[in-house]
This record gives sequence, C-alpha cells and structure tokens, in this order.
Amino acid sequence: MLSEFGQLSIFLVIIFSILIIYKSFLSLKSNNQIIEPGIYQLSLWQVTVTILSFLVLIASYIVSDFSLINVYENSHTTKPLFYKIAGSWGNHEGSLLLWINILVIFSYLFLIFNFKHLKNFRLLTLVIQNLIILGFTLFLIFNSNPFSKLEPAPLEGLGLNPILQDPALALHPPMLYVGFVGCSIYFSAAIASMLSNYRGKLFAKSIKSWVLISWCFQTLGISLGSIWAYYELGWGGFWFWDPVENASLLPWFAITALMHSVMVLEKRENLYAWVIILCLITFILSVTGTFLVRSGILNSVHTFASDPARGIYILLFLSVMIFSSLIIFFRTFKKESYNFYFKSKETFILINNWFMAFFLVTVLVGTLYPIFLDVVTNEKISVGPPFYNIVIIPLTVPLLILMVVGPQLSWINSKSLGIIKHKALIIIGALLVNLIIYLFFGSSSFLSNLIFISALFLIIHSIMEAYKIYKKKIKFELPRVISHLGFGLLVLFIGINHNFSNEQDFNLKVGEEKKFNEYSIIFKDLKLKQEKNYKALIGNFEIKNFDKKINKILNPEIRIYSNPETLTYEAAIKTRIDSDLYLTMSNISRSDYYNIKFQHKPLMIWIWISVLMIVLGGFLQLMRNKNES
Repeated sequence: MLSEFGQLSIFLVIIFSILIIYKSFLSLKSNNQIIEPGIYQLSLWQVTVTILSFLVLIASYIVSDFSLINVYENSHTTKPLFYKIAGSWGNHEGSLLLWINILVIFSYLFLIFNFKHLKNFRLLTLVIQNLIILGFTLFLIFNSNPFSKLEPAPLEGLGLNPILQDPALALHPPMLYVGFVGCSIYFSAAIASMLSNYRGKLFAKSIKSWVLISWCFQTLGISLGSIWAYYELGWGGFWFWDPVENASLLPWFAITALMHSVMVLEKRENLYAWVIILCLITFILSVTGTFLVRSGILNSVHTFASDPARGIYILLFLSVMIFSSLIIFFRTFKKESYNFYFKSKETFILINNWFMAFFLVTVLVGTLYPIFLDVVTNEKISVGPPFYNIVIIPLTVPLLILMVVGPQLSWINSKSLGIIKHKALIIIGALLVNLIIYLFFGSSSFLSNLIFISALFLIIHSIMEAYKIYKKKIKFELPRVISHLGFGLLVLFIGINHNFSNEQDFNLKVGEEKKFNEYSIIFKDLKLKQEKNYKALIGNFEIKNFDKKINKILNPEIRIYSNPETLTYEAAIKTRIDSDLYLTMSNISRSDYYNIKFQHKPLMIWIWISVLMIVLGGFLQLMRNKNES
C-alpha cells in the first residue's frame, strides 16, 4: 500500500510539473500582470504530493517494509528509530527524492514570496525550475525509484552502513542539499532574468535572500560533515581535501562570491553579467558534485551509491544545462563597462570575487586532474593537502587584510585610503597576541606567523566594530561583522591547531605503558559490551600529562556490526575549552597488540564555534533582508 501511494505521488509530481509549465506559457501570452490563481493551486498541490512521497518513504523505513528494495538494502529491524528515519535519505534513491523535494519546495516558496516582482520573470523562473524538477523526477522513476518492489518480501533487511549511523551524518545530507539544491532557484531566476530582460537592482533583490539561505545551509552542511569525519573516521582532523569534500566546497566558493556581487548589483546596478555567470556556475557545480559522487569516478570514503549508468544520465542532464544556459547567456549578453574607482567598496568586493574564483579553480583542478590523468595515461595519483596548502594558504593573508579594509570604504569612491593609517594600534595588538601565542605554544613558520597576525588583525578590528555598533546602534552592519569575526577566528584556530597538534602512533597491549614528551598512556584493560545492533570492544586508557596536570580516562571502541558485517573504529575524545584529547585503537591481526593513535589538538572546539558564528551572521542578514522587503 505504501509503495503504491509513493509511486502515485511521484507520477503526480510529473503531471503537476507539466501542467505548471503549460499554464505558465499560456499566462505569459496574456497582458494581465497578475499570475492566475490556478498556477498557485497547481504549485501547492505539487509541493504537497512531493512532501507526501517523502513521508511515505520515511514511513516505510519506520515500519521496516522490506517489500521495498530501498528499505531492504538500507535498513534492519534492530536499527534504532532515528537511524531508520535517517536511512531514508542515506542512500542514492532516497537522497534523490529528498533532492526533488527541495527543488519543489524552493519553486513554491519563490512563487509565493517574490510577489512584488515582474509576472513574466516569476513565471519564467517557475518554468525553468519545473524543467529541472521534471529532469530529476524522470531520472528517479526510470533509474532510481525508491518505491521499487521486491517479491517475495524478505523478513529482514541488510542494514545501513554503520559509519552512516551517526547523528551528525544523519543531519549532514539534508543541510547540504538545501544548500546544493537551493542554488537551483537562482539558476532558474538567472535564465528567467535574461529571457525577460528583468535586470539590475530588481533582479538582485529577487535573489539575494535565496542566495543567503543556500549559503547558510551549505556552510552548516559542510561543517556537520567535517565534524562527523573528525570523530567517526578516526582521522583526527577536520578537513582532508578528500575529493568528495572538495565537491561540496566548489559551489560554496561560487555562492560566497555571488553573495558579495549581488550587493554591487543592488547598490550600483553593476556586475549584472558576472552575477548571472555566478548564478549559473553555482548550480552547475552542485550538479557536477552529484555526478562525481554517484558515478563512481571518485574514490572516497564519502562516496556512496556509485553507478556508472546513473552517472551517464546526470552527465547528460548536466551537459544540457550547461549548453542551454550558455546559449541563452550569449544570445542575450550585452557588453557592460565598469568604471570602478580603486578606492571603492565595489572594487574590493570584485577583488574578493577574484580570490574566491582562484580558490574554486585550484580545488577544481586538484579534484579533476587525477581523473583526467587516469583516463589519459592510466596512471593513478592523488592530490592531497600539500598541494592545497602551498597554493591556497599564502593567499589567506591578503584576503584577511581585504576583509578589514574593504567594508570601511564607501560606494563609488572613498575620499582617501587614510583609514588604513588608523589601524596601527590594531596591528600592534595583533603582534602582541601573536607573541603570546609564540610564548604559550612555541615557534612556528614565518608564513604561519603571518597568517596568525592577519587573522588577529581581522578579529581585533571586528571586535572594535562590534563595540561601535553596540554604542551607536548601527544594526545593519552587525551580520557582516559577526561573519567576518567568525572567519578570522576560524583561520586563527585552524592555524594553531595545524601547527601545534601533538600526534603519536604506536602499538600497545593490555597492561603496557607508553611515554613520550610530557605524556604517559597506560592501556589498563578491555571490555566487551553488547548493544542493540552491534558488539563493542571497549579499551580503557589512562592519559597523563605531567606538565599540565591532566589525568583523563579515554575509552575508544572497536564495533562489530552484523547487519551488514562491518568493523568500525570509534574515537574516544575528551573535549575541553582549550584542547581535545583524541584516541583511537585498532586490532593488529593475530596479535595481542593494538595500534594506538593519540592526538592532542589545541582549541579544536573553537573551530566549530567559529563556523557557527559565520553562519549566524548569514542568518541575521537574512532576517534583515526580510524586514527590508
């Protein structure tokens, strides 16, 4: 029954999409400037049946309906309820249905909330968005149907990949998809803008809130994935330049550039063509990331549901998107002339865009180059942290300085750059704090010190700006100050963490002790514990640090899952305000010894807090936009 209702819901999504496109084209021929009530009703029915289809899939997981192939392959009766629900989007078919849900929800919300804008522009946006919805829904039905039946229905399922059974990863895909798929609405709006000649300030106002929504959720989604990788994969870090991590980062660079460029278009009626390009690139990169992850091209611990047949469809769909949007762009392109003064806010925003574009191209090349080399020469290489550190890290210094200077300038032309002269006290403050870091943590490279000073320059300046805002009640600047402060803190804490982490890898058996530097680690004992859907071998380690008078007990685990049969290595982490103690253990085959990985990571929790500050600034700006509209 659930399967039939789910199938019907998906077919209704297609029917409503076709009807919306048809009714919209009819309405475009009318001189009436009001959108017909029938289009609103069709959109409401479309979003209703789409959400219902997803709720049906979730219900199928909750009741363990193994007559559905999707539920059978990704669930099990002993799995906790939370992970049964999360399992509905923790696979290719379910995540694609979630993708379609977000496409439809954004389509409906854009139609409802952008009522002040030109009718033809809104209708054309609706048409383009529904063409995208049609493309993905047809893909779902013919290639990736989550409601496909399995007969006879088995009594038990295969279970969800254990490393996906985690709260952070359960929330990671929905957050990331709102960011990824949210880009579709301003992709559609950009094409509609070119076709309807709805340009300039009005177009900027129509998309700026949607850009912020997708940016905030994508930042949150990437962060949740990073947190999950930190404590679940046993790597002990927050970012590894893994190809799938990079696939999520690429559209983020484009959205960040777009978010700043929209301000120039709104204030100065400039950069329209560049804003359009960024709107198109952002969603194209999102679909590209989907293609890379699901086609089997990338080899990564994050990759799931890889299927070359699916990859071919997404590649064809992606090609159609790229070529059709390029044709429309060049057919409607009008040459623009920019006469920006160097001492202007818009010039510095444009420089910011150049940085984002450079970072984007660097990560894109680093991700795709090994693929092309493998295809052309059959030689397998990996591009890892050293490449990105060499190319990207030095450029964070001018970017941080730019984030201080740019917002202080006026639109069109500032009288002088004299504001820089008044930053001497801030620079001295940054140098003093850097000296404290040196005295507390120890020496680091010249480049690291330069990054610390630049980050502190932004942090101190942002704190001073926040104080001025509090005194003068200039609330419109607060979102930007919070986000920039968060970014400065993020760079500082990443730098400290990277330079001053203490990492040790060694082998121990029960009862032994390992001493190094100021640490002592005693492997006290092992315990076996039976949980609902796995067995756990739990280590008991005593960690002592004589210099800092630390004495902690850490309990890493080796988990044995039966559905499916999998071993996972769970890190034991003691998080404190100043540092994390991180320990994993893994068994050495045919031996009483266990491989132990210990890390002392300074200021780790502040990396996540910094990201939350960045996102908070975005949400505050979104609330401000809502109040202004």
